[in-house]
Amino acid sequence: MVVPVADGVFNIAKGRVAELHHRVDANDPSTSVLVVVLLASTGLEADATLKDYDTLSAILAAANDEATNTNYARKVLTDADISDFTTNDTSDRNECDIADQTWTSVSNDGTGAIGKLLICYDAITGSGTDADIVPLTYHDFTVTPNGGNIVASISDYFRAS
Repeated sequence: MVVPVADGVFNIAKGRVAELHHRVDANDPSTSVLVVVLLASTGLEADATLKDYDTLSAILAAANDEATNTNYARKVLTDADISDFTTNDTSDRNECDIADQTWTSVSNDGTGAIGKLLICYDAITGSGTDADIVPLTYHDFTVTPNGGNIVASISDYFRAS
């Protein structure tokens, strides 16, 4: 499934996505990472409501549930997993990209379909909580696990112009 350029940017991250992406790439701080999270489609709030949350814990405390399908786990991307944002002078924008993400052999355990893919920033991975994770972008990502691989084909998850 193709993940388009952000369907939306969380209000807390507006004007900051490229900066936070760069901080992970620059290993500043050394504990900073990007976190890829999938949300279940059941109970998923409208984008107009979703974008107002300031932390991953606030998103999950509301009606939105993280996927719990068998073999699903959050993806944690370090500086070694990403490249810095690219300045595209032809299109007059900065582009943030990450590699395609694959979840292997994901089966439906009753959670059902997945509805959103979130890309988040965590400055203190390993010692913090979801309350420390800042949501950056959200993307429509509709897939029903069936035991096969789930692939998010990602190209420029964020563009600033």
